[in-house]
Amino acid sequence: MRAAVIVFPGSNCDRDMKVALEQAGADVHMVWHKDADLPKGVDLVAVPGGFSFGDYLRCGAIAAQSPICQAVVRHAEVGGYVLGVCNGFQVLTETGLLPGALMRNSGLKFVSKTIDLTVETENSVFTSGYRLGDTLRIPVAHHDGNYVADASLAARLVDEDRVAFRYSAPLNGSVDNIAGVLSENRRVLGMMPHPERAIDALHGGTDGQAMFRALVEATVAA
Repeated sequence: MRAAVIVFPGSNCDRDMKVALEQAGADVHMVWHKDADLPKGVDLVAVPGGFSFGDYLRCGAIAAQSPICQAVVRHAEVGGYVLGVCNGFQVLTETGLLPGALMRNSGLKFVSKTIDLTVETENSVFTSGYRLGDTLRIPVAHHDGNYVADASLAARLVDEDRVAFRYSAPLNGSVDNIAGVLSENRRVLGMMPHPERAIDALHGGTDGQAMFRALVEATVAA
């Protein structure tokens, strides 16, 4: 499986993402935000966490206008896989690849800790390595992770089984405790928690490993 990790000024989880994907068996290419094209044959694009462009204007808003994001949108439109984590989730909502918005945490404070995360669907490549209802221990680190969606959108996400993860307890004000959502074709996932920081027991846990293994296995099999 070939993967591309996008790097913006202010990205700080790009290397973590690269290591997680390589550990699972992927061939990973780092791609600078000013590049206009993705490497040929890429199966997955990962948009990592951090503070792209210093979170100026609005988290992810400037990054979404970078040349590479046009290529990421094209990749998604033809059925390619895209994973956005934390700031990457914010970028994907700003590009329109995922619905809703990420706003300031309801407590108005940066949240940085390991939390319980509940798997809400098995019906995606990203979550196929887990069982419905599994509780994962995954780190979070965000100031603008409050997922906002009106009642109609929130209901549609539930009806279409597109809520991938929920916080097991209220964390940042997100509607319905939503922590991750899928696109209509289920090939784009945005999530605020950091699975790439949960791949090594020496770093606190390995609950993120199954996501990256499932991604690699699915794309290799295809």
